[in-house]
Amino acid sequence: MLSKELEDFTPLMQDKTGVYVLEDGSGSMVVRAWLTEYAEKTIDIQYFIFSTDNVGLIACDYLVRAADRGVKVRIIVDDIMVDAEASDILTFNSHENISVKIYNPGVNLGKNIFQKIGKFATDFKSANQRMHNKTFIVDDQVVITGGRNIADEYFDYDHEYNFRDRDILLIGKETKAVKKSFNAFWNSELSIDITRVVEDESKNTPKKNRFDKLHEYACNPENFWPQVRKRIENLPETFNAIKNSGDLVWLDHVNFISDMPGKNDGQNGLSGGGISTSALIDLVKSAKSSIAIQTPYLITSKLSQDLFKEAVDRGVKIRILTNSLASTDNLEAFSSYQTDREDLLKTGVRIFEFRPDAAERKKIMTGELQAELAYAPIFGLHAKSMVIDKKTTVIGTFNLDPRSANLNTECIVIVESKKVSDGVLKGMEIEFKPENSWETTLDFNPDSEVSNYKRLKTWTRKIIPKSIL
Repeated sequence: MLSKELEDFTPLMQDKTGVYVLEDGSGSMVVRAWLTEYAEKTIDIQYFIFSTDNVGLIACDYLVRAADRGVKVRIIVDDIMVDAEASDILTFNSHENISVKIYNPGVNLGKNIFQKIGKFATDFKSANQRMHNKTFIVDDQVVITGGRNIADEYFDYDHEYNFRDRDILLIGKETKAVKKSFNAFWNSELSIDITRVVEDESKNTPKKNRFDKLHEYACNPENFWPQVRKRIENLPETFNAIKNSGDLVWLDHVNFISDMPGKNDGQNGLSGGGISTSALIDLVKSAKSSIAIQTPYLITSKLSQDLFKEAVDRGVKIRILTNSLASTDNLEAFSSYQTDREDLLKTGVRIFEFRPDAAERKKIMTGELQAELAYAPIFGLHAKSMVIDKKTTVIGTFNLDPRSANLNTECIVIVESKKVSDGVLKGMEIEFKPENSWETTLDFNPDSEVSNYKRLKTWTRKIIPKSIL
């Protein structure tokens, strides 16, 4: 049980926060599985995307089995990206110890195409206010937050396209702030019980065997990659590996920051911002020597360009790694970045664009899976991280784009630790290298690495307003 596993840390957990960075996808998945398996009282989950693909179904099975033990499970998922049948969610929610809420419904679940279009046409601002927070809280003592959603591609599980991502594990003191944020969303009028969003067509008492197919799927070893099966078999050792790694750092001050539900209520148009936006602006303003950034989407405004230029002018060296046209999963976002790329480069910022065939992916992202494939999947960047002056690390959900700044609710963890920064920066430095990314300059960009058709599709997206990307 989790309380027994945490016994060694009990004296530390009252006044300090343990921090451990989760870099590789399958490892991050297995830690979630371990926490679910060892949970005793509660599991609170908040995600932008929770898919019922391979990873999602296995995650659901672990949660159902935890609920069968008496663990209370609460889940909030944003409506716009729910990738599951309403009937499946209702079945999941029918467990006496599982409750599901949908954030800001009206654009997806329970709506036909005409209703969805109508929502965006008549209530555009509200329809675009999404919950991008990602938190996983177990027994109010351990938290995982960061860039990963629950879907195959965030855990190196997809056969065609996977993300390079990053999460952070927190133990102890600062988990209280995460729980407070979760409760604010859970109790918000924007979070609606799934049974109110979608009418439950089954009025009968749920069948006792309704989760049998889910258990059968998750217990079938054929649904796991062989190397992942091995990790799952070694599940009991998961937390010991973290404890004995030397990379679990205990700190007096760790700062979890989350926007409030309903961020930017419309009084300031599309430029209201939020707590997370202000915190990141302050960090850039305080930088003295260097800023290293990873962001999948890089859409800058005059304000952010001026912010970077001011930092460069006072001697701060800024490097940003983002997706190339060849690695991006979002042509709309790339199109806007492409339009402003030259202006951003003129501020003095160095820009690197992630390669879809990054050499480091074999080690960080697909070390377990690469040998099983006769081809190499495309890899894109999804990590949202920043290291300031080699001593302050930010890991969270915030993309450098107007949507994160002004529309989506976001959350970030700010860690003041040279050791943590050294570890994150070590990975970043590798990914800045030529075998993993192209450096884009005023004289060169790697857009030609893709077909003319993809470049044409990117050009057609330029009509979309930057403010909603």
